[in-house]
Amino acid sequence: THSLCLDFTVKSQSRPGESWCEVQGSVDKTAFLQYDCESNKIKPLGHLGREVNATKTWTQLTEMLRELGQDLRMILLDINLEQKMARGHLTLQAKMSCQLEGKNHIGSFWNFSIDGQPYLCLNVMHMEWTVINPRAREIKEKWENDKELTEHLRKVSMGDCSHWLREFSEHWKEMPAPTPTVPVTSGSPRTSSVSVTSLVIIIVLILVVSHHHLHAHQVLYEINRHHE
Repeated sequence: THSLCLDFTVKSQSRPGESWCEVQGSVDKTAFLQYDCESNKIKPLGHLGREVNATKTWTQLTEMLRELGQDLRMILLDINLEQKMARGHLTLQAKMSCQLEGKNHIGSFWNFSIDGQPYLCLNVMHMEWTVINPRAREIKEKWENDKELTEHLRKVSMGDCSHWLREFSEHWKEMPAPTPTVPVTSGSPRTSSVSVTSLVIIIVLILVVSHHHLHAHQVLYEINRHHE
């Protein structure tokens, strides 16, 4: 089973020089890309990122990230107006994930949070929305009735995500296995045990030698007394 996740962090307002949208992508919980919507720059991470960053799929993924980032920002601005939030500086976290078992698609989800608070979850396989925060009921009804939005979310997480994951999993299989390392602490108990054993042997030898030395002195003393 392989999984692909894209984590979007989108801000309704951003300071000068600050990105309004950032994305981190991971395959099997290992990060392989970072994307900045402001500069439209994508950065490969790790072995997998370096392997796939020159592929056609990588180019398609970059284009989708920018488009989806813009859509999510419009959604966030709409949420701000709908709920009349005076603060105005909201952050939307949207996590898309899909899973494959072999070549079979077994699951796709969207999870939405606002300012770190979970709001909505969409099970794309069954197109079922789950309200996590009571304040999200109105948003859920609106999104559920927005056929264009729901179709876009379904297409990206079912079609595009599965296609990318299949492409990336081929490179994932080719990744070198991690070199097994011997823990540093594994030798410590043996070293300690050897040291203690050596110390005990030395002490026993000293005691034996001392005992024989003392016994010789006693024998000489008895001989001297006998001669006297």
